Amino acid sequence: MSRYCSRCHKAHAICICDAITKIDNPNPVILLQHPDEVSHPKNSACLLSLSLQHSVTFVGEDFSQHSPLNALLADPDITYAVLYPGENAMALSEMTAQGASAKQGVILLDGTWKKAYKMYQLSTNLQALPSIRIDACAPSQYQIRKSRKPGALSTLEAGYMALSQLSGDPTLYQPLLDSFDLLVQRQLAFIPNASKRHD
Repeated sequence: MSRYCSRCHKAHAICICDAITKIDNPNPVILLQHPDEVSHPKNSACLLSLSLQHSVTFVGEDFSQHSPLNALLADPDITYAVLYPGENAMALSEMTAQGASAKQGVILLDGTWKKAYKMYQLSTNLQALPSIRIDACAPSQYQIRKSRKPGALSTLEAGYMALSQLSGDPTLYQPLLDSFDLLVQRQLAFIPNASKRHD
């Protein structure tokens, strides 16, 4: 018997499938995951994808010629933007204020900052899309995985913030944070003296 859950890909001891709540998200999500993140034990993207009814995940680095992704991007009824804090990124508050004739979708890059940067630079189709950034938000609660970049969020937290700001209804996405908190607490329970280090 495998040590890992076939659904959430976490070890059975920290499986969080019992805490997942399906959310009917009005804004569809595309998760582009770096190959190194697929089996990373501290990855939060799988939890996000399992929770959202309207989401799809693709794995790779260069998505320029990725046919399934390009087919989604060609859908005239959905306008996708990449959550990527580049120089020309528009704040989500500005985008929602402008309104849109088509449904707004979000593309999330799942990887470290260095890997996400490489994915974006390699994927010319992503560079052709508008980029968006999250408005000021609270510090990340992902205690088990730290980033050296100030303001860095886990993929799940970034998705929660983006979808909440786009919909204007953060309560709809609260189950994401609830299940994320459970994931963190279960993983912290297996780290010696973790509670002391994070008091």
